[in-house]
Amino acid sequence: MKKTELPRWATGFVLPILNLMSALLVAALVIHLLGESPSESLRILVDSAILDPEGLAYTLFYASTFIFAGLAVSIAMQAGLFNIGAEGQMYVGGLGLTWVVLALDAHLPGILLTPLAMIGAAVFGALWAFIPGYLQAKRGSHVVVTTIMFNFIAASLMNFVIVKYLIPEGQQNPASRVFADSAALPLLSKLLPVLGDTPLNISFILAILALVIYGVVVWRSSWGYQLRATGLNAHAAHYAGVKISRTIIVTMLVSGALAGLGAVNSVMGSTHYLSLNFPAGAGFVGIAIALMGRQHPVGIFLSSVLFGALIQGGFDLSLEKPNIPQETFIFIQGLIILFCGAMENFYAPAILKLLNVTRTNKGI
Repeated sequence: MKKTELPRWATGFVLPILNLMSALLVAALVIHLLGESPSESLRILVDSAILDPEGLAYTLFYASTFIFAGLAVSIAMQAGLFNIGAEGQMYVGGLGLTWVVLALDAHLPGILLTPLAMIGAAVFGALWAFIPGYLQAKRGSHVVVTTIMFNFIAASLMNFVIVKYLIPEGQQNPASRVFADSAALPLLSKLLPVLGDTPLNISFILAILALVIYGVVVWRSSWGYQLRATGLNAHAAHYAGVKISRTIIVTMLVSGALAGLGAVNSVMGSTHYLSLNFPAGAGFVGIAIALMGRQHPVGIFLSSVLFGALIQGGFDLSLEKPNIPQETFIFIQGLIILFCGAMENFYAPAILKLLNVTRTNKGI
């Protein structure tokens, strides 16, 4: 370990914790300026989002979508790609899911319909990510720019498709028809009645499974080695025999598929129809989760639960404390993104100096 490098435990644990605490400290100052007690507000938030069983179920419900969004961004980051398009890929993934369900929900039981709908979501999400990946690999177009633009294209496309083709005749709400009961995901409250009447469903279990697969593939497979080598140094990876263009395209396909799967939780597990703007920013939250979680499965899970808790606890807190508008928690999310993204190494020099002083005192 060089004296100019931080150990892995510092970059993977200490820095994210310090960045998160800094964001929460600023948020506490804002809550104080709004005329409310930060400590009491934190207690209400924790009680509502973590300690209450129903609140915890809602927290994990939101986290299920965030895990897929975080994985989508993280696997692209492993290859040195910054996929800003998870929002659009999730949106189009929802269209693929809905297309399968509307065509087959009257004919197939749930045990067959659910995996087919998930495949539809993954395929549509992957195809939406393919073009930015291809343009990056073959034409040198920066994936940040193309994925941002594809978010806007996806929003316009979905608006056209839903309004033009999916709204049932005589209905004003811009949404598809309600799915048949066979398309509803099994609820975990059936197994754990303490969770109450909440939308937490098997998507949470699938999200945990996706985290495990991600960890195994990225750190325990030859393709994962090529992926990380490309992200660390594409030129060196090329001379080592890695096909950079193919790696970029495949990575973006996988990233888009994961983002597309993020649509399953909300569309099949909660609303049971496709509506406008159903991702509600989850794809962008995935960026913060990937940054804060350091692209590690455990970090992604904990970050997803944190953002889920902010949504669930923030809703109840805004009801109990009218001085704290719900938009405050969008601001807190922004603070977390700021400290864990743009300022992720803010504390690194101080930690490195402290470690070097400790090593000097020990005679290392």
